Amino acid sequence: MIPILSHTDAQTISFAIWAVALPFVAFVLNLLVFYKSKIAALVSTTAIVVSLVLAVKVFLSVWNAPVIHAQTTWFIIGATKVQAGVLLNNLSVLMLLLVPMIALPVHIYSIAYMRDDEGYSRYFRYLSLFCFSMLGLVVVDNLIMLYAFWELVGFSSYLLIGFWFTRQSAVMANKKAFIMNRIGDIGLLTAIIILFTLFGTFDIEALFGKEGFVQLSNIAAGMWAGPHSAMPTVWQYVAFAGIFLAVAAKSAQFPLHTWLPDAMEGPTSVSALIHAATMVAAGVFLLGRVYPLFTESELTILAIVGCFTAFMAATIALTQNDLKRVLAYSTISQLGFMVLAMGVGAYASSLFHLVTHAFFKCLLFLVAGIVIHQMKHIKDDNNLDIDPQNILHMGGLRKKLPLTFIVTIIGALALVGFVFTSGYLSKDGILIQSFVWAEGKSAVFTVVPYFALLTSVLTAFYVARLVVKVFFGEFRLQKVNPHIHIHMGDGNWLYKAPLVFLAICSLFPLFSNSPVFYEDAWIYKSFLPSNFLVRENIYHTIIPILVNLLAVFVMYTAFALYGKRNAWSFPQTGLLYRISYNEWYIDRFYNRVVVKFVMWFSNLLYWFDKKVVDGLVHLFTRIGTSLAATAAWFDRNIVDGLLHLIAGIVQAIGNFARRFQGGKVQYYLYSMLLVLAFVFIFKMIWT
Repeated sequence: MIPILSHTDAQTISFAIWAVALPFVAFVLNLLVFYKSKIAALVSTTAIVVSLVLAVKVFLSVWNAPVIHAQTTWFIIGATKVQAGVLLNNLSVLMLLLVPMIALPVHIYSIAYMRDDEGYSRYFRYLSLFCFSMLGLVVVDNLIMLYAFWELVGFSSYLLIGFWFTRQSAVMANKKAFIMNRIGDIGLLTAIIILFTLFGTFDIEALFGKEGFVQLSNIAAGMWAGPHSAMPTVWQYVAFAGIFLAVAAKSAQFPLHTWLPDAMEGPTSVSALIHAATMVAAGVFLLGRVYPLFTESELTILAIVGCFTAFMAATIALTQNDLKRVLAYSTISQLGFMVLAMGVGAYASSLFHLVTHAFFKCLLFLVAGIVIHQMKHIKDDNNLDIDPQNILHMGGLRKKLPLTFIVTIIGALALVGFVFTSGYLSKDGILIQSFVWAEGKSAVFTVVPYFALLTSVLTAFYVARLVVKVFFGEFRLQKVNPHIHIHMGDGNWLYKAPLVFLAICSLFPLFSNSPVFYEDAWIYKSFLPSNFLVRENIYHTIIPILVNLLAVFVMYTAFALYGKRNAWSFPQTGLLYRISYNEWYIDRFYNRVVVKFVMWFSNLLYWFDKKVVDGLVHLFTRIGTSLAATAAWFDRNIVDGLLHLIAGIVQAIGNFARRFQGGKVQYYLYSMLLVLAFVFIFKMIWT
């Protein structure tokens, strides 16, 4: 039973509900009242400001305090009573604070970024719907509602990815994202059904709390036994597979990661919010919610997949020339680090990196938006046929966009994990704990931390390459077209304020008093107890020093290669380059093998449906029609014919007999004499 709430707890619950509901109120108002009005931006921004204020109050009330859980009966089916409510613990309130804290600068930025777009009010409607979906996802207390908001997050992101629906590429991108996320949704739904079947409840706290049913369950003798029932162990593996699919789809992990780079077809401000900071983090959040479910071997699978995804995405980012696509693969790589951390038991570091990554990746996407916006103006003003997102047309922009350049350096260093940034604290914690995790295992598992370390080095290279090609050297577009008209700037305060805020949040003081010890970070210390809180081995010293030295060396190398040359630094040939540039051929494999197989199989099913199923239906139809026609002929010609014959005979007899009823007495006498004569003669002959 849930205890009766105190006045303070009830107020906190009320604040949390309003923090979730206000973006939905803004969505409804913008839909019904301000359908085509510029006021939609003010409504949505005001709603997210108030949501942020309420989230701060909830955070301060709940952080490191006892869990607040309020619920009521939602519906009853038979003997099953399903409760619904709000669950506020450290994980909930951290995400409840993070979402509006990232969404607010994006809203402010979007007021300027989208002001000339025809779908201005529609954009803010979609943005409010997304914020409502994400906020609802993090505070609900049961798996059914979590699944509902999970679907709503997917739907609202579908709308935002395809915001410019007149572009074929945007339509294809949102379809791709929607379909791949449906694969994950099927997995999540399967896992929810299995958990309910075994434990008889959808309550997240009852299932995954400190003394929840999952904690009390065990696997032995081929059975997965809960407190009240049991089922074969295979269902535990199926539940894990379902959760993994959900995480892989939503957080773009191999092999369901290919939708995220294409999702950059949406507005850049959308990419900053949902595809760098919040939506894609939902998969990691789900891992945090259901973490007690996983066995040691399943956590190892998560570690391996996360490590491979991080490495693969980093290698792809090395050769991409689309500014947003580089950042998209960087996002996939960093999400891989978070999944890796969950797999090696670094629960707190994973969530810590989720938070720090949200700030510096949102910052980098907003920077990309400014750069692309300025390049598009140059393209339109001079009637050029160029891709404004291609970094090969850029260069030397640090002088034209000074503030944008400064905040880019801060965001880039945080992404690399350089000292004095938040990224250093969270990423180095993951690397250190992955080495500690591998120490007690067989030699093959040492591949995981070393590949994670290599990925960190690759990150430094592609980030430095990106910064150099965009901000250093000469402006290559002007070099090729010396007579073009150029007017560039950082923009007004609506652009600048979000950048400065996110840049400050990307530095270490927001998270820790110490710029070098991740264990002192308040987020890290506030989550589940970890064996790595004590600096007990040499990795805690070697790894941070090694990472930073390698990062400095690699960034200097990238600057030397790309900053001092006007041509490509590496030959655009070779197997490794082609693998990287073509994104490991994974998307091509999907299109040429998986999609073709699905289309072939669909056509086969269509043929079977048309020729066999419909054929049988048509055959039975023809048989039924023939039988009906035969029955109609028999009824018409035999049954009705017989009846008509009898009627005709009766009518003929009647007509014949009627002739004798003339009304004249002499005819009646003649008839009687004739009959008597006939009878007399017949009797004479017969005898």
